[in-house]
Amino acid sequence: MNGGGGGSLPAGAPGGCPALSARGARIAGGAPGLLEAGFALYVADPFHRELNPQGILNLGTSENKLCFDLIEARLTRPDMNYLEPDLFQYSDTQGTRSFREEIAKFLTDYARAAKALNPEHITVMSGCCAVFATLSTVLCDPSDGYLIPAPYYGGINSKTWLYGGIQPVHVPLFSEVTDEESHPFQLTVEKLEVALQSAKKQGIRVRALILINPHNPLGNIYPAQLLKECLEFAHRYELHVIMDEIYMLSVYDDTTFTSVLSLDCLPDPERTHFMWGFSKDFGMSGIRVGVLYTRNCEIRKAVNQLAVFHSCPGPVQHVLSQFLRDRDWLDNVFLPTNKKRLKEAQNILVDGLANVGIPVLKSSGGLYVWADFRKFLKSQTFEAELELWQKLLDKKLLISPGKAFYCYEPGWFRLVFSDSVDKIYLCIQRLEQTLHSYAAEPATNDTSSTAGALCNPEKDSAGKPSNASEEDVSQLENILVY
Repeated sequence: MNGGGGGSLPAGAPGGCPALSARGARIAGGAPGLLEAGFALYVADPFHRELNPQGILNLGTSENKLCFDLIEARLTRPDMNYLEPDLFQYSDTQGTRSFREEIAKFLTDYARAAKALNPEHITVMSGCCAVFATLSTVLCDPSDGYLIPAPYYGGINSKTWLYGGIQPVHVPLFSEVTDEESHPFQLTVEKLEVALQSAKKQGIRVRALILINPHNPLGNIYPAQLLKECLEFAHRYELHVIMDEIYMLSVYDDTTFTSVLSLDCLPDPERTHFMWGFSKDFGMSGIRVGVLYTRNCEIRKAVNQLAVFHSCPGPVQHVLSQFLRDRDWLDNVFLPTNKKRLKEAQNILVDGLANVGIPVLKSSGGLYVWADFRKFLKSQTFEAELELWQKLLDKKLLISPGKAFYCYEPGWFRLVFSDSVDKIYLCIQRLEQTLHSYAAEPATNDTSSTAGALCNPEKDSAGKPSNASEEDVSQLENILVY
């Protein structure tokens, strides 16, 4: 069921290294995905405005680098340095009780939960990758499948396969808007149904549905009605639903975000599982803390057995508790400033791309835009997409090709905007230089059906972002990110 994806899952290593088990050979034989491959190139030659100005500029990795100044200032307060001895000793592998209590109160409020969350239903792990790996392992048997709308964050494949050996069943989404749809890449229950029945015909037992909301890489937000319809669909077929809401607080416009935790009556609460983390909304991807919330007691028992391999250090749990506890700082400093800076940075990147002739999908959440490079491809193939991606890398610019997200249409790329304004401008400069030198022929297919739902912002006479004021731009210019 892997369409135009970012690489196939390895079948193992017949006659492989005698030092490894068959399982070890299978894991060792797994090729890195395009996102991992691109990041490895960046790590070997990272851009630095002073030490390595000709290095690779990374707008491919989804990290929020806009609010470190706020986090740094909050870390200097005395409450961050008050550490009890027990934080340096063994603790509950599910997460310290005090940390889980703070998480429960935080999610109850900021996810607008229908009722107060129970700390005993929370498991804390070393990032959402660990949550995906453990949860998929206890929900599915090897060779089972999970439904997932494509395009999607390609890293999920390895997280669900390395431990559990399970496979994605794609629900292909396309940019062309049909009579029954209102926007490109629209998910419908009918598409879920088609994918599920196709998997059954292939002998794949589908056990779960994974939804990312806000979506990665599309940046859109599931309407409440669609979310309910997806949950009802899963309930009809007794599927688990894994809701990845890691960008829950990275919504930068007035679109209403509906968390699954906010729904009054879930069709199947025992099979509905929520995950969130600090990587995106708090700009702390290096902290490695992810959260699972599930009401299912048996699943918690199984997950907590594996959590011992993915636990978080006690001092880290203490520091993050202080962040969550400080509602005055969250409500009046961090969250409004983060939202403002995200929107400003998004405007600058979208306007810059428009100047180069690249439209983007309208988006409301996440740290990135989904950009349409189709007219710059020499042919409408994934080979041509990867050729363009390589050309950009040769010019020291890393963005993420649609193939890395298992997109079924070549020519779409994800660009991350949550970085300093000088890097965004440098990205546009390197993009323009590459595309001019590349001299691609115009695309042969008609992409006009998507045009109405793509952002093509108006420019002012100075060529500055039409939605970002001089004050906004100057504020972002002061955020120095190396």
